[in-house]
Amino acid sequence: MKKYICPGCQYIYDPAVGDPDGGIPAGTAFEDLPDDWVCPVCGLAKDEFEEYEE
Repeated sequence: MKKYICPGCQYIYDPAVGDPDGGIPAGTAFEDLPDDWVCPVCGLAKDEFEEYEE
């Protein structure tokens, strides 16, 4: 599964980790996040995230 990065604060959403504080379990693909999910660090909307190239 691909990782995605927040252009606002550089937070990286890693599907292997999920967003436990936001109630998103590990193994949740970015595409499967709720449409109203936001960056847990700066609050930027999901649709602002960009694919992360390692």
